[in-house]
Amino acid sequence: MGCGVTKSTQLQLKPCNRGNISVPAATAMRAALLIQRWYRQYVAQLEMRRRCTWNIFQSIEYSGQQDHIKLYNFFGYLMDHFSSANSQRNLVSHMFGESDVFQDMEWERHVCYKEIEVLDIYTGPHLSFPLTISNVTELVHAFKNKQKLHARYVLQLLGKTWTLLRLMPNISHVCTCKHKEITICGDLHGHLEDLLLIFYKNGFPSAETPYVFNGDFVDRGKESIEILLVLFAFLLLYPHDVHLNRGNHEDHIVNLRYGFTKEVLGKYQVHGKMILKLLQKIFSWLPLATVIDQKVLILHGGISDKTDLNVIAKLDRHRFASALRPLKSSGASARLKEAALDPDGDDELSTGRRRVQSLTHGTPLRLRQELPRHSVHSESSRTSRSVEEELRERRRLAGLSLSSDSDPAEVLETDTNEWKQIVDVLWSDPMSQNGCVPNEVRGGGCYWGPDVTHKVLDTHKLQLLIRSHECKQEGYEFCHNGRVLTIFSASNYYDVGSNRGAYIRLGPDLIPHFKQFQSSRSTRELTLRQSVGRTELSALQALRMQLFAHKSDLIHEFQEYDPQCTGVISVKHWAAAVEKALRLALPWRVLRSQLVTDSAQDGTLNYQHWVNQLSVMQPNTEITNTSLLETLYKHHSNLESIFRMIDTDHSGLISFKEFRQTWKLLSSHLQMDISDKAISDLAESIDFNKDGSIDINEFMEAFRLVEHSRAETDAPASPE
Repeated sequence: MGCGVTKSTQLQLKPCNRGNISVPAATAMRAALLIQRWYRQYVAQLEMRRRCTWNIFQSIEYSGQQDHIKLYNFFGYLMDHFSSANSQRNLVSHMFGESDVFQDMEWERHVCYKEIEVLDIYTGPHLSFPLTISNVTELVHAFKNKQKLHARYVLQLLGKTWTLLRLMPNISHVCTCKHKEITICGDLHGHLEDLLLIFYKNGFPSAETPYVFNGDFVDRGKESIEILLVLFAFLLLYPHDVHLNRGNHEDHIVNLRYGFTKEVLGKYQVHGKMILKLLQKIFSWLPLATVIDQKVLILHGGISDKTDLNVIAKLDRHRFASALRPLKSSGASARLKEAALDPDGDDELSTGRRRVQSLTHGTPLRLRQELPRHSVHSESSRTSRSVEEELRERRRLAGLSLSSDSDPAEVLETDTNEWKQIVDVLWSDPMSQNGCVPNEVRGGGCYWGPDVTHKVLDTHKLQLLIRSHECKQEGYEFCHNGRVLTIFSASNYYDVGSNRGAYIRLGPDLIPHFKQFQSSRSTRELTLRQSVGRTELSALQALRMQLFAHKSDLIHEFQEYDPQCTGVISVKHWAAAVEKALRLALPWRVLRSQLVTDSAQDGTLNYQHWVNQLSVMQPNTEITNTSLLETLYKHHSNLESIFRMIDTDHSGLISFKEFRQTWKLLSSHLQMDISDKAISDLAESIDFNKDGSIDINEFMEAFRLVEHSRAETDAPASPE
């Protein structure tokens, strides 16, 4: 994109010499410079919009992860501090125990796949064991054509996979030969079309084409179980050439929120529960890392200043079915000292993105100049209220009785250290600053800097760390002076056109070669402006939903800046109030033109009118309690998680009693009061067939229809 004029263009010019100045040539030069300046401004504006859109998607995603970890920690809090006779404690006790999960040597007796009959009407693929390449190829083509594998074969395949994984080490070691390249894939998240596109471009896994799949195979996408079955089939076929690392989403508790549990139960209504139990065991046996030629370390999330590959190599990984909670010592249930809720949560509003305490690290994170925060687990931040006072407060809110033997027991130091090693491997992210601080944005693992990278890699004589865990717009990204490489293989992750996917080919020279792709043909045909505009519309719609869900909080913050109740505040105060209410760390003043359509010329806006625009959604006629409706909208993901945790038999139905218990748990978790009458009225209004039970899917889908209707009536204006 030079600014000069080509030779052929110069020959076509007809200069009119006036003295020593060629007027047309000078005009052409000025025109070229103006065009170049305009184009650079145009590209810069598009890039600014793209980055802003990306920040919106990522902030909302991480906010959801925080909510999930807070909720899970709250359940852990109930388990640790309240008596076993308490009904609420019993309601969540099955989340942490494995009494209903069969023992390692009993899987065939409990699974009973041989008793499952394959009827003649079944038209899907048939598997025979040991698998052959024709079996696996048939399976791939069947999934490509939207066929489903019979439950008998699913259970048999999972059982064989589990048996094989138990023989594998925590860290797999792979060697390249002179002409052999290893393909490394990042997060897939249920995007089967991305996996099939990788196979189309790169070839199926084989002895000549080895693969490393770096975790997060499931959740978010709609074809997670198909991805698992394909990968497990290739693993059984080529156990020395296919390597699977565990990701943070290979966790049965995380699956409750992000869709995989629902997907399996929807596709396998009869045998879904047994499939999930077997997958819970399989996830816990997945290796944690892969090392290539003793020089390249591949793991899902990252490292910390405490990461020790020697410890990771020796720990019993299968004991950690969920990385969200440390192991307990044997005997009576040990109880953690940390409370799952921030005792000073009401004072947690700050100018930065909403954060919770990292699962494993207790040092407060301050990457920006911010007000002090209180963390979920940090004991150092709990200066204003003791554990005993917190227990009494939780009892008041939830109506729970304290156990007489509720003194916290000590978690074994070795178990805690091993748990922290696993959490850091699965949840951590790199940062540009030196040091190692809690990953309070996600709520798990840490942020680690270039100095930690150099220390850990040099200690173990490694030269490169390849990780995944973060969506990147181009599918990959280097950091830490080229010693950390992030690879992400799920294209169109946030929305169609939001990002490319990529995979790596690594040869004996250990120089990574990238292959980018985008699975949606319609996206590939869009111009840059069309692609940015499309994803921007989707991001703004998601952001408007977040604003509506926090309507009461917004009104409260606006009134703080409007003591005279004029209904008008400055744009500066509007931006500050919105950030305090949502805590997403977004450039609200930049976004104002997309979110506020009628601000005055003097830099003020009518916030009352703007809030009314957010309220264009009409409430469900059966739900007259507007406060309850807003709570439903704001916390529907938490509600669905609790529903599915309570639904222990995975029937999709819960009783009125269980529904009321769910709301009591949620109201205690949120530190808010919801009357029994409001809960009862809600239960009756959504019991559509009046049979005394509530269908979880119908309830959640009915609520999502409210979201869709609002999105249709209040779509954001098309951006320039």
